Amino acid sequence: MTSDDRDNPEIGRRIDAGGIETNYHDRGEGRPVVLLHGSGPGVTAWANWRLVIPELARNCRVLAPDIVGFGYTERPTDASYDLPFWLAHLVGFLDALGLERVSLVGNSFGGALALAMAVHHPQRVDRLVLMGSVGLDFPITPGLDQVWGYTPSVQNMKALIDLFVYDKSLVTDDLAEMRYRASIRPGVQESYAAMFPPPRQEGVRRLAQSEDAVRAIGHETLVIHGREDRVIPPEVGLRLHRLIPRSELHMFGACGHWTQIEKRDRFVRLLRDFLVRSD
Repeated sequence: MTSDDRDNPEIGRRIDAGGIETNYHDRGEGRPVVLLHGSGPGVTAWANWRLVIPELARNCRVLAPDIVGFGYTERPTDASYDLPFWLAHLVGFLDALGLERVSLVGNSFGGALALAMAVHHPQRVDRLVLMGSVGLDFPITPGLDQVWGYTPSVQNMKALIDLFVYDKSLVTDDLAEMRYRASIRPGVQESYAAMFPPPRQEGVRRLAQSEDAVRAIGHETLVIHGREDRVIPPEVGLRLHRLIPRSELHMFGACGHWTQIEKRDRFVRLLRDFLVRSD
């Protein structure tokens, strides 16, 4: 590890998760909660959850891994980036930490992974939070097609940030430059381009569970969505709520796809109340 790496807050601890050296963050004590990031170019667990981790860690043990193919987790040369591969990595991560059962908070792509865990490994999941989540089949939006089709440039990154948020004051040159630099680290764009190739509607389908499988989920579930989300349609959140029997829905107005950033304080209060309550 270089001195730059030691000073980089995106780099946390490392653990062998099913044979994959995995970068993750581990803060707090109490009920274990795993935060699963989205699929934006150059994303890391820290970039996605940096405003949430310290607040939620006041009440829970918060774990946030870089999902294989993203961030500072190892990128196997023979990786086949699909839902079974990502699911196996998450199970390996839980096994490596000796965690039998955790609550999952999934953002967008991370929501599809959380949903898949609840369907295929229900005994490993306590409570489920789906934020701006994919996981059902839906007509791909121009916004999601733009995200998955990203090619590196500061201008393109700034356009994506503009797409993610309702509050345009968050679209700064510094943030665009930082996220652009993250997206051009060695190996990042190569693995990213391999994940969601055209036709990208197929990428939505490959991340989806059947409605019957979602309807059979028995976990307490909190669905959160931004009403002005231009990446994942709010209607997907509403469908998840209608399908999952033990779910509740919170729809934020004046909010885009980055609920955890645009509505951070209220988002954390929702999580804390939902994850920590004893009923």
